[in-house]
Amino acid sequence: MYAPMDYDAHCAEIVDQADLLAAALDEDTSLTAAVPSCPEWNLAQLLRHLGEAHRWVAEVVRTRATEPPPDTALRDLPRETTETPAALAAWLTEGARLLADTLRTTGPDARIWTPLPSGSPRFFARRMAHETVMHRADVTLTLGTDFTLDQRVALDCLDEWMELGSLPEMFDYHPDRRALLGPGRTLHFHATDTPPEATADWLVDLTGNTLTWHRTQKPATVSVHAPLTDLLLLIYGRAPADNGPYEITGDAELLEFWLSYVLFG
Repeated sequence: MYAPMDYDAHCAEIVDQADLLAAALDEDTSLTAAVPSCPEWNLAQLLRHLGEAHRWVAEVVRTRATEPPPDTALRDLPRETTETPAALAAWLTEGARLLADTLRTTGPDARIWTPLPSGSPRFFARRMAHETVMHRADVTLTLGTDFTLDQRVALDCLDEWMELGSLPEMFDYHPDRRALLGPGRTLHFHATDTPPEATADWLVDLTGNTLTWHRTQKPATVSVHAPLTDLLLLIYGRAPADNGPYEITGDAELLEFWLSYVLFG
């Protein structure tokens, strides 16, 4: 049940999550509704961004690009739309299937450009699976509906977040994050609703020259206990620490300080 997700699982999840997102939309959905977790966008812009991202990555993979193609379409997002929710939902799922099919056809080991170390479609399969997960969360927050997620997917999503956030290259992209480093700065996250074999504990260590993390349960300067999906929403900046099922012990200011620097996705 808790075996790591592989390439095929990530490809399938892109489609599954897009389908779930599309199913949340109906004829009464307001595409001009503001997205609380992405305050610069309305719902139409969020959906357009995700659908264009699927297509952009599909082009990178299909052409085995050695450098990034222009990404204007997924960045330049007009607020107005004449599309219906049904039409936008169909366009979104079409793009997700295009991406998954392209990833499968190309295979996991082709050499392509990726924005962070990897250089293969494996990076994009995992990243886009989780990108689709989190933007589905944005949609549920906008619509005021519940967000649920298979625990295996949530574990992989958190692991990827930790892995990417601790890459040394992140200091090149975000030099301000060096301010996080300092003595006595450790954070522990524990999922309260998973079985022991899930080992759903993450320790973030800021005491060295780089940010590191481990799947382990050890004392920390601040500890957060919550259900797995709620931890995911917190760490991804989709839920505030002071409003929800979060049991926080220790230095809550360190938690807020860390969260303020590491948001992405």
